[in-house]
Amino acid sequence: MLNNLESEATGHTPGSFWKPVGTRLRLASASARRLMLLRQVGLDPEVRPTNVDESRHADEHAVDYVRRMALEKARAGVTGEVDLVLGADTAVVLEDEIMGKPRDQADAMSMLARLSGREHRVLTGVALCSPDRPGGRAVVVESRVRFKRLSDAEILAYVKSGEPFDKAGAYAIQGLGAAWVARVSGSYSGVVGLPLFETLELLRDFGLTFSAPE
Repeated sequence: MLNNLESEATGHTPGSFWKPVGTRLRLASASARRLMLLRQVGLDPEVRPTNVDESRHADEHAVDYVRRMALEKARAGVTGEVDLVLGADTAVVLEDEIMGKPRDQADAMSMLARLSGREHRVLTGVALCSPDRPGGRAVVVESRVRFKRLSDAEILAYVKSGEPFDKAGAYAIQGLGAAWVARVSGSYSGVVGLPLFETLELLRDFGLTFSAPE
């Protein structure tokens, strides 16, 4: 990473090295975290969330669910106004159970108590569609996260912070929830909500090119 002196010497600031060219990209998500990650690597998509039924099919495996959700969100966003539409979906999975966003304080506390001292999976599906390839393509990236053992007081304090309530699994690794994460195996950005390496590989497959600024 460039420090301030290196930034002044090169004339470039951290995060501005790669600039995408020639493609209009739409993010089919209202997630501020996903937008932040895309901007981190030099992308600045149009943001237009899509509305799809997020019900899980009977006996649908978690991997299949997040892949389907990502594809449906991307497909729903395809119009002639853009070249590419990116959809994504993230699920926290403990054993075989998908842990969604908590309904209330009691539900958030129950989720965190179950995650305490254990390892869980975070699955993020990423999909791209275009007018020329409306069926799209999707990948699913799995990461494993281990929590420290939490006391009842720690759980209560975290829940009262308000952070868990719009987060799958009732925590945010990029926020206060980082204090509980003992180890991450896999893609950190995938746990945040968008695995950047795999996302950029998909974008290249759909024809996105990059050029360094002059």
